[in-house]
Amino acid sequence: MKDIFKKVTDNMGPIGEHAKESHGYFTFPKLEGDIGPHMIFRGKKLLNWSLNNYLGLANHPEVRKTDAEAAAQYGLAAPMGARMMSGNSDLHERLEKELSAFVKKEDTILCNFGYQAMVSAIDSLVDRHDVIVYDAESHACILDGMRLHMGKRFVFKHNDIADCEKQLQRATKIAETTGGGILLITEGVFGMRGDQGKLKEIVELKKKYMFRMFVDDAHGIGTMGKTGGGTGEEQGCQDGIDIYFGTFAKSFALIGGFISSTKDIITFLRYNMRSQIFAKSLPTPLVVGALKRIELMRNHPEYREKLWELTRLMQSGLQKAGFNIGDTNSPVTPVYLSGSIPEATNMVKDLRENFGVFCSMVTYPVIPKGMIILRLIPTAMHTPEDVNYTIECFSKIVNKLKNGEYMSDKLASVKVDL
Repeated sequence: MKDIFKKVTDNMGPIGEHAKESHGYFTFPKLEGDIGPHMIFRGKKLLNWSLNNYLGLANHPEVRKTDAEAAAQYGLAAPMGARMMSGNSDLHERLEKELSAFVKKEDTILCNFGYQAMVSAIDSLVDRHDVIVYDAESHACILDGMRLHMGKRFVFKHNDIADCEKQLQRATKIAETTGGGILLITEGVFGMRGDQGKLKEIVELKKKYMFRMFVDDAHGIGTMGKTGGGTGEEQGCQDGIDIYFGTFAKSFALIGGFISSTKDIITFLRYNMRSQIFAKSLPTPLVVGALKRIELMRNHPEYREKLWELTRLMQSGLQKAGFNIGDTNSPVTPVYLSGSIPEATNMVKDLRENFGVFCSMVTYPVIPKGMIILRLIPTAMHTPEDVNYTIECFSKIVNKLKNGEYMSDKLASVKVDL
């Protein structure tokens, strides 16, 4: 028998094992100052490509004014209690109606956090007789939701429609035996690769197989489609998406999330999603803030247009400079490199300390060993000068990487506080 504390501290996990060397620098870094393209990191102003503030709403003057006034008027406690018991309000219901209209669905349920909502919705929708089919690169919230599922699940290769169909065939045989149904889960925009899920092709499979489709469009809401209504709008198949999920944590620059579907399905979720039934309602200032953000998204399409101008400039510039950005067709811009974890840390330290550029570094175990991703998130607030400078810096550090200047058997030496 083991002491549970000793068991976990002896094995801190594949990321946690580096905590003493990385905390506060590579992991849990502290970006300070107003949210935007230039922020303070360890006392230095850096060009920042690591925030999902796609439309630049985080410090929009109307947003800041609305947030401040709503906090002053309502406080952060209102409404007290869970929605079902004492935490409902006209403002919450108004926001749900606005979101339904925005994503063109019958009804919507507000959720306190996007991650929590996805986990709880999956748990509510399926039982042990049902089968889940999902994309191999689904977000952690989807994977954690499926951990609660006691029935069968089948994974298809990322965006591989032939394999998706194969898994649907397997799922159909199981469901016919158990008397259950099939829930297919995928994403509108995959947050690591930046490629869109093949939603339209999956919707077409409904003509051959009986299943319902649940789409996590965290990175798509606000950025994709003619009106910002998401990846389903972008691909012309929003009607084929049975359950649509969006978060406020990215384009909205806020906290919370929502799920939209038919009135019957949303009513079911209202009365069966444990994470909402047994949790305090979303605070009123956040609800008022979300209403202001939808208003700005509708009335200012130029924010989205600016985002895409910067995205195209960055992605075409990186490709012309010889960088591999994979199959991205969204603002998410990964730069794929080869190297070890220590090389990645030395390179990123050089990028931050000597070039003044801050971006996210992704290594094993998130991606396969020997691969490095530097992930760039352009926003409507960045400038062409920011893009050009960053590409110049990347060209220099990649040459150093190829010349072995970052080679080491240890993580980069940084002063961390843990």
